[in-house]
Amino acid sequence: MHQYGVRDVERLLRLPRSTIRALIAAGFVSPARGPRSEWRFSFQDLIVLRTAQALADANVPQRRITRSVRDLRRHLPEAMPLSGLSICAVADRVVVREGGGRWQADSGQYLLEFEGDPANGSLSIIDRQKEAVASGGAQEWFDRAVALENEDAEAAQKAYEQAIAGDPTLLDARINLGRLLHEAGHHAKSERVYREAVKTCGRDPVLLYNLGVLLDDMDRKAEAVAAYEAALSGDPGLADGHYNLALLYEKLEKPKDAIRHMARYRALTGSRSN
Repeated sequence: MHQYGVRDVERLLRLPRSTIRALIAAGFVSPARGPRSEWRFSFQDLIVLRTAQALADANVPQRRITRSVRDLRRHLPEAMPLSGLSICAVADRVVVREGGGRWQADSGQYLLEFEGDPANGSLSIIDRQKEAVASGGAQEWFDRAVALENEDAEAAQKAYEQAIAGDPTLLDARINLGRLLHEAGHHAKSERVYREAVKTCGRDPVLLYNLGVLLDDMDRKAEAVAAYEAALSGDPGLADGHYNLALLYEKLEKPKDAIRHMARYRALTGSRSN
């Protein structure tokens, strides 16, 4: 397995040595020691270091970063796959896409794309939010929509619609469009987008979770419970789903169910708060 020294990490990731030391001190990586006690980093260490710093720059709380990169590391390949990796932050989790496959749905709120091969001395990180593609296929429209979200939500909605028109199976675009419509107060339209996504793309956990949040906000508690439960059946580790369900069951005067889901939430997050 190829290993990298501190200078390699500084060059490849463009991180100052002080930042690298801080990320090591925070426990995000535990590099091996070389014959002279120097740090030796693996490919996975590079990805984790860059991801942790990117999430910190995006103001993700450190506790969530720690849990996210721990989960990420368990699934990373030993070397950069030819298809490349895309890594995103979704609430308190990191989501990875490898080639055409997705390890977990993402919301598009923050997107990094890694290209290159560290073994050959190249690893670039592209922030797709800074790109705007005027025209092209479904993926180009999706990338454009992500880039527009913070600047022009309505234009982002239209771009997501173009992406869906180009590829109706592009679940990420449907999730993001539903979320934007929800945030804009267009609840009926958001529900329609989510329901159509379920029919077209299947019962994805994050899609069902988002639907549950929407139904909860619409005060349709029983339907929200069903959506959250469906999301958790697909991904029992969806901590926010357990938390929201606990609150809902408490409102529905079902204390045993509320306690069960709150206990599961605390076990997943290490939280001891009430």
